[in-house]
Amino acid sequence: MNSDTISAIATANGIASIAIIRISGDDALDIAKKLTQKKEIQPRYATLSTIFDSSGTLIDEAIVIYFKAPHSFTAEHVVEIQCHGGFIVAQSILKATLNAGARLATPGEFSKRAFFNGRIDLSEAEAIAQLIEAKSEDAAKILAAQMKGSLKHFIEDVRDEIIHILAFSEVTIDYAEEDLPPDLVEQIKAKLDELYILLNKTLQASKSREGLMQGFRVAIIGKPNVGKSSLLNALLNFNRAIVSDIAGTTRDTIEEQVKIGTHLIRMVDTAGIREADNEIEKIGIERSLEAVEQSDIVVALFDNSREADDEDKNIVKLLKSVENSKQTIVVKNKKDLEEKFLFPSLEFDLELNSKDDVSSLVAVLEEIMDRSNSSDEIMLISSRQISAVEETMKNIQESFLPLEDQELEIFSFHLNEAVKEMASITRPFENDEMLDKMFGSFCLGK
Repeated sequence: MNSDTISAIATANGIASIAIIRISGDDALDIAKKLTQKKEIQPRYATLSTIFDSSGTLIDEAIVIYFKAPHSFTAEHVVEIQCHGGFIVAQSILKATLNAGARLATPGEFSKRAFFNGRIDLSEAEAIAQLIEAKSEDAAKILAAQMKGSLKHFIEDVRDEIIHILAFSEVTIDYAEEDLPPDLVEQIKAKLDELYILLNKTLQASKSREGLMQGFRVAIIGKPNVGKSSLLNALLNFNRAIVSDIAGTTRDTIEEQVKIGTHLIRMVDTAGIREADNEIEKIGIERSLEAVEQSDIVVALFDNSREADDEDKNIVKLLKSVENSKQTIVVKNKKDLEEKFLFPSLEFDLELNSKDDVSSLVAVLEEIMDRSNSSDEIMLISSRQISAVEETMKNIQESFLPLEDQELEIFSFHLNEAVKEMASITRPFENDEMLDKMFGSFCLGK
């Protein structure tokens, strides 16, 4: 790892009571001494200090904390300057650190240094990055546990079990002229079966709870003029979408974030789905279908005051096509009007008036999202982790046949690949490009 000293603002841009400038590297303490004009700064003590620029001009009065290596996040000398928040003060102090010998950190460079210096592994680094952008309290709890090493310990246990089986295989290769006792083969296969089932359970639980990490997407669908925009406005508690009696008013998808229970979700009001001749409306309908495909939950609205028609049939057909892959909520809207909508094969989850009270829908949405975290299984939180587990399972499965045929070299090859894939989740030993890409997605100052 480079020994140069890096600096960055670790808090978000904007006006706030406090901003933090973080410095890490061999010269961090010397730079802090220059800025404070102090001869000594005691480690791990919050010191009230006056901050000066390179010309000796006063910038601010701030709290300075020095973390002596290796007892810091990066395992290097680290200084944090907690100054008054705002657009100017923090930037002025950052500029002073650069003039004093630091360079501007790249996105994720502090976490990258912590990784290379052995303070965290990749699973903990990813948990830190995602915790900053957590979309629910449940997600924050899972990520906090992963920061403390819960996923790391799970991965190490699986990896150690595979290595134990692999070690037996490697030793037995030396005695290849002798047949393996059938009961030993069955014992190994049983252990691999257990690992495969465990990994598959973790994989499926992670995929089913993906919305918990990324934020749930809820698509509101229905034919034109059933009250989709009114429903969105009611959920947001302000008039975001134009409401009109004219069919086709909403020509494009409208997305807004709203907090329901402990979850921050993205609501998508779609254009009315129907056969359309207007080119612009056709594009809007195509985007509506894309929104359904990308959503976690689909809310389908039907108009209680109008008779069912072919457009309603198309919505039911669309619902049937996604009911196995997505949570669906079927709603009869405008319940206060005379009932004309009859569709015997369609079962409604709710009846409401989107212009009046949508609390029943809010309750159902909250229950679905809370249920997504009912499992205590370890959770994979990135596509990188999911891909590694899928490849591990693939190699375990492909090892069964050579094991039965006592082709131990091929059997060992697949287990070695499985070990590499599991190790890649926490601490890969190769592929610098992958590491640069991953840490480069972190925010500046982290």
